[in-house]
Amino acid sequence: MADRHGAPRPGTRQGLGESLNRSYAMLLRHVYLLRGSWPRVLELAYWPVMQMILWGFITQFFTGHSEWVAQAAGLLLAAVLLWDVLFRAQLGVTLPFYEELYSRNLGHLFVSPLRPWELIASLLGISTLRTLIGVVPAALLAIPLYHYSIFTMGLPLIVFFVQLLVTGWALGLMISGLVLRFGLGAQSLAWVAIFALAPISGIYYPIEVLPAWLQPLALALPSAHVFEGMRAVLLDEGFHTGHFAAALALNLVYLVLGAALFMRVFALARERGLLLHSGE
Repeated sequence: MADRHGAPRPGTRQGLGESLNRSYAMLLRHVYLLRGSWPRVLELAYWPVMQMILWGFITQFFTGHSEWVAQAAGLLLAAVLLWDVLFRAQLGVTLPFYEELYSRNLGHLFVSPLRPWELIASLLGISTLRTLIGVVPAALLAIPLYHYSIFTMGLPLIVFFVQLLVTGWALGLMISGLVLRFGLGAQSLAWVAIFALAPISGIYYPIEVLPAWLQPLALALPSAHVFEGMRAVLLDEGFHTGHFAAALALNLVYLVLGAALFMRVFALARERGLLLHSGE
């Protein structure tokens, strides 16, 4: 049976078969997209694995350190707020850059006198603004809701904020460079990369909880030293200058590397005409 346009009616065997074929064709289309984009495949397994690792270490730590339970509320709230500084700082660089890619606007921008380093400076500025807008209201709301103020840390809080902000900048520049090089198929790196750092940054537990082979990798991250320093301040151990110096030195290295990577990829994109096709 066919309808007035000559197509098989949906209820007939022929119509059902053609519907299944079309559905199968669309299924294949998405399978091919996955097969041709390793970031998409990685993302599917990534989030469950990261959640399992992160909360596994949290559980392991609190199981063996019951004396921390009484102070857990303040430690965890401070950790969450400072972690959000790093998260927002990185997204504050990558998301505005993505918006330029979505709108295919990079080619138009660089017809103007705008220089690459000026673009970087603007991305770092908007990252700072977006981070403050995102984190400060949450920190203020924690006072009436949970009777906890992260501002009681005093001057060390400013140090921790700046250090995590710079770490987010460095990571954001690296990711933006990679996306410019490989296209928007790699845009999920903005979320994949930042959450890959969470389990080994010691956000909710000391670095010593990690396996011994993983601890050197964690201590190569500025964020790990910041969170170790945060716990030292909150547990009345004082401001740890060693962690401060390590985080400062690592941040300088990573920020220079991030900016250099972005500038290098940008130069290649300009030579190959990728700026005009940056949305693809």
